[in-house]
Amino acid sequence: MRLHINIDHVATLRNQRDTSYPDLVEAARVCMAAGADGITVHLREDRRHIRDADVWALRERHEGLLNLEMAATAEMAAIAAEVKPDVVTLVPEKREERTTEGGLDVEKMREAVAKVAAVCQKAGIKLSLFIEPNLEQVRASKELGASQVEFHTGHYCEAPPAERKQLLADLEGAVELAESLGLEVAAGHGLNVENVGPVAAISGIRELNIGHSVICSAVMIGLGAAVQELRAVVESDRPTSVPAQPMHLIAESAASRGK
Repeated sequence: MRLHINIDHVATLRNQRDTSYPDLVEAARVCMAAGADGITVHLREDRRHIRDADVWALRERHEGLLNLEMAATAEMAAIAAEVKPDVVTLVPEKREERTTEGGLDVEKMREAVAKVAAVCQKAGIKLSLFIEPNLEQVRASKELGASQVEFHTGHYCEAPPAERKQLLADLEGAVELAESLGLEVAAGHGLNVENVGPVAAISGIRELNIGHSVICSAVMIGLGAAVQELRAVVESDRPTSVPAQPMHLIAESAASRGK
């Protein structure tokens, strides 16, 4: 099982104050050192988190696999052809959405997907399509030249427990068809430590893309370590001389010397 970590929201934190930190390449390094198999970033049309310079920096300085999520547009295809990420994952995109709301409708976007597929083939980039676990979408993905499909798991993650069994069954059926067609299978969206188990247990799924929950967990389980680090630096930089005495003690000492 390959685990790819999406670091979009590291960029979200940086962009809140338009600082140079946290550094995306360093975030990628930490993820890889902790056991990730690759890094995923989504270059959106509105550049709300990842920016063009981030993609170039990761391509040039990140030593592991780079998966570039993007919309099926001429602009993004041109960027992919220049950057040459290891994988391009086509996702649906609406400017007003807060996050991706569902899978790509490959049937309706055949022409746009075909154009990006041709660019990827020419550039030697693996093409993955982010779709719903729907059999027709799987077949269309194969017809358009995708090497991989990534199934949207958001509906499963948001569903009440009573409904998850059927959604997992639908996912398993889509995985089985994709495998039979020679497609690699990934899954992602909304997954966290509490709900990922049943998805990871599906034998045909070879890759997971997870991001938001990882960054949220990092805030909580890494916050204490960050405070400790800061405290250590602050204490190490403090002067080692005897602390200044309060003014009333200095006055009393001077008076006693004058007697």
